[in-house]
Amino acid sequence: MRIAISTGGGDAPGLNAVIRAVVLAALRRGWEVVGIRRGFGGLLGEELDLVPLGRRDVRGITHLGGTILGTTNRGNPFRWPTQQPDGTWIEVDRSDELIARFREHGLGALIMVGGDGSLRIGHDLWRKGLPMVGVPKTIDNDVGGTVITFGYDTAVTTATEAIDKLHSTAESHDRVMVVEVMGRNAGWIALNSGLAGSADVILIPEIPYDIEKVCDKVREREAQGRHYTIVVVAEGAVPRDGAVTLKEKAGLGTVDRLGGVGEQVAAEVERRTGKETRSLTLGHLQRGGSPTTFDRLLALRFGAAAVRAIAEGGYGRMVASDPPGISTVPIAEALSRAKRVPLDSDTVLTARELGVCLGD
Repeated sequence: MRIAISTGGGDAPGLNAVIRAVVLAALRRGWEVVGIRRGFGGLLGEELDLVPLGRRDVRGITHLGGTILGTTNRGNPFRWPTQQPDGTWIEVDRSDELIARFREHGLGALIMVGGDGSLRIGHDLWRKGLPMVGVPKTIDNDVGGTVITFGYDTAVTTATEAIDKLHSTAESHDRVMVVEVMGRNAGWIALNSGLAGSADVILIPEIPYDIEKVCDKVREREAQGRHYTIVVVAEGAVPRDGAVTLKEKAGLGTVDRLGGVGEQVAAEVERRTGKETRSLTLGHLQRGGSPTTFDRLLALRFGAAAVRAIAEGGYGRMVASDPPGISTVPIAEALSRAKRVPLDSDTVLTARELGVCLGD
């Protein structure tokens, strides 16, 4: 069999480990592996960009960040950005063309590594007859059907280390420090890095925040002689009766770019309390660098499990963390329930019991 692997959406630490595991597990079965570069651009771009993957190609890549195949946020074959003769751009359904090219090159199955958007595309292609298996990938940890996704542990570790370092400078200058971390729809990174990093305020998308409650926490600490405050806010956090903060509206083939809520919170805290306040956005630092040991192992297990799923004919399914093992679930089932932070979770309860302000 000749199988293909594609990585779509934003990068996440552990992608290369998945690729390595897929290649080695497939080769042991006597299969060939081809990488589709730049999402589906390698099949639908002006030039074909498929790369054979052998042992030498994946040697020594487990610890590397990024992806050797490249990734794209403009890779939806059902809504492919296409320039017209008059220079304007429209979205064209090229899914049938993609499936035809897939078959023309003798590819028998696809392993699609991506978040909910990429997995939804893969599922729609499977419904049109393309044999595919999904591997969940998101640092936000918001894909349903799996206990955890690779890349998340690295992102939380990176955020926690940054928060740790901010304590000394915040205390030295008697400042409020606002740290914005990733988390479009789910606050897993903000909640867990904030709790691990001893933040005083944590704002997540699941709990619309009251800025006055945030300021009350700053004033409370001031009255107790603690003249600095650490605030961690997810990029998708929204004020009560407010809307998500956008850095850029969606263009053709893209989604809205979130960002700026940290700056907004910092400005309001300084205006209302008079405390000198600074904001910091970690941004893509959370995506970059070497994956943690946990993410490397999870990614390797996911890659090997995806090959097993193909061998068993488990198409239209996604590999999933199901401790202590790895299982598979229907992609449709995983996508039907985005994994947000439960408000009655032990982590939320722990934050409240430790006196952390959650903005409500």
